Amino acid sequence: MERKLTIKIVLTLGILGICAYFAFPLSKRINLGLDLKGGMHLLLKVDTSHLSGEAKADATKRAIEVIRNRIDQFGVREPFIQEQGVDEIVVQLPGITDRDRAIELIGKTALLEFKLVLRDPEKLKAALEGNVPEGYELKYLEEDNEPLLLEKQAVLTGDGLKSASVRFSQSEFNEPVVGLTFNAAGAKKFAEITALNVGRRLAIVLDGKLQSAPNIKEVIPSGEAVITGRFSIQQAQDLSIVLNVGALPAPMVIEEERTIGPLLGQDSISKGIKASIIGCALVFISMVIYYLLAGFISVIALFLNLLMILGMLGMLPLLFPGVSATLTLPGIAGIALSLGMAVDANVLINERIREELSAGRTLRTAISNGYDRAFTAIFDSNLTTLIAAFLLFQFGTGPIRGFAVTLSIGLIASMFSAIVITRSIFEILLYFGWLKSLPMLHLIKETKLDFIGKRKIFYVISLIVITAGLVAFFNKGKQAYGIDFAGGQLQEYGFKTNVSIDKVRSVLKELNLADASLQQFKDNPKVILIRTAQDSSKLITDKLKQTFPDENIQILRIERVGPVAGKHLKTKAVYALIWSLIGILIYVAFRFKHFNFAVAGVIALFHDVLVALGFLVVTARQIDLLSITAFLTIAGYSINDTIVIYDRVRENSRLLRKASLKDLINLSVNQTLSRTLLTSAITLLTVIAIFIYGGEVLGNFAFTLLVGFISGVYSTIFIASPLVLAWSRKGLK
Repeated sequence: MERKLTIKIVLTLGILGICAYFAFPLSKRINLGLDLKGGMHLLLKVDTSHLSGEAKADATKRAIEVIRNRIDQFGVREPFIQEQGVDEIVVQLPGITDRDRAIELIGKTALLEFKLVLRDPEKLKAALEGNVPEGYELKYLEEDNEPLLLEKQAVLTGDGLKSASVRFSQSEFNEPVVGLTFNAAGAKKFAEITALNVGRRLAIVLDGKLQSAPNIKEVIPSGEAVITGRFSIQQAQDLSIVLNVGALPAPMVIEEERTIGPLLGQDSISKGIKASIIGCALVFISMVIYYLLAGFISVIALFLNLLMILGMLGMLPLLFPGVSATLTLPGIAGIALSLGMAVDANVLINERIREELSAGRTLRTAISNGYDRAFTAIFDSNLTTLIAAFLLFQFGTGPIRGFAVTLSIGLIASMFSAIVITRSIFEILLYFGWLKSLPMLHLIKETKLDFIGKRKIFYVISLIVITAGLVAFFNKGKQAYGIDFAGGQLQEYGFKTNVSIDKVRSVLKELNLADASLQQFKDNPKVILIRTAQDSSKLITDKLKQTFPDENIQILRIERVGPVAGKHLKTKAVYALIWSLIGILIYVAFRFKHFNFAVAGVIALFHDVLVALGFLVVTARQIDLLSITAFLTIAGYSINDTIVIYDRVRENSRLLRKASLKDLINLSVNQTLSRTLLTSAITLLTVIAIFIYGGEVLGNFAFTLLVGFISGVYSTIFIASPLVLAWSRKGLK
């Protein structure tokens, strides 16, 4: 066996062995994102407006420590807590099901204050009439709404607290209370306060709310006190947790929340797996039927490609300490695109081999030339998309960055599997004499269509479609955006039986939420989506359970995005999209040495994104982060198609030096037409499977891809290629 082939076999087996080791078992190597397994994602903003100096500078770091201690006592496994920017904290809590309790626990400032109550009925009466005396504040007891006039200045704060614990009152109701024990300094201060104020009431205020106001009957030297307030056992436990770990240095504002219930997560996994299996099976069958043995070799490469992707994901923590391998829905999109490009590379190679065989080359020479001549197109298209993925990672937010990571890994794996693994298999078969011929089906014969001559017709068609989409988009305004960009809250509820949306709407009217938006899925009438401007989930959930007592209502997901976070997400998404397109523009201009090639290619990408955007709006689908991920997937796939044609134009210009640019482009488009149609059709099989079987979470995403991929084929042939000619006066050199 040739030494070069032996080295490739050893290298391939070594890489596959390492990837297999790091890929399995999957459950230990790769974590599922919260959108797949359920849990909470929170973006907290530390409100430091009232702080200054050193207290303001380290407020975020101190807040992270307090939140981490609270979560540890809450019992969450493998939480993720990280500082983001200057005053933001990202918190991820896998498997959390009690959303309200978690938010209360994390967001409670836990500022504990002891204030003396004023015993003056006249001043209390004046305060109730709106004339609060200077140095005092009017508060109402949480328990029975009793009004009390408190001194503004606290006589003691939670700084003197040693511990808090759940106890039970000595009353006949035996209610849970929170017992407080002060440290030495705090106990001394508390004893002095009680000694000087026997007979007065001492108010216990937590985060500005008056919890209780017991009478001081005698001096309390023990340094112990009790907070009452009709707590449940769980509420008393949570209050003791936040008091034990200390108060937050500043209030927390929830800028963004995504809570995915375990039922929806499991549903996304099962439907995603089903759609992926069906899609991959269709791709594999199509490749084998059309390319026969060459298709079977391509299928082996695709299986190994997936193994390498999983293995490299499993290696991430080793290569980049602190980075975990987490698979999310956008990450799955990245894998889907990379597998699609792997199919494209195999189709390109097989078509090149077919051309060489048709030209009378021997089988060995045809295979060798096929790989050599396909290499530049494969390299350029993959590297272009890698550049875009790198810029997406730099400028994108969490979901978009996850897409960029898996896309980059997938592209590297697909290049290796398509160029090295399949070629090694062919060379092994040739070496042992097992490969005598390489028949393939050829459904799309050689064409001689004048694509360039019809360009003006297609320009007009594209302008009409894009203009109609943009008019619809601007007419919709904010309604075109999902809550990711427009802000607001989304609640998704699952019912046991098919529910009447009109009855749910009447429930919302009773809650003065008539302006809420409702949506029911045709394929699953047991699920209802409710969009509101504010956080009304607890109010809605309680009312629905009261109205539908037999329905066993489940909260499938809750997503909330504040206006600041929505604006931030929109800005980051636009930057990610623009910078990735600039990266593509620069590389294509450099690689093909013609700026008009690059500009035409990027205009075609804009065309595809705008067409997909228009179809989303016209079909009443909202634009969210998954839509942006789909746009980026479309851009990556479309430029891949365009570069294949550009590469053939460059090759033909060397062979046919006297041909005009129009003839070169027409010839190149016709030569690559079978590859373009075949690759797109095979990739669309996966997208269609996701659209039909992927469920409502992936439905919007798959629909965008479906429109974008079809538009990508159209724009490559009828937009990008003709534009190169339109801007070229001297032709191609």
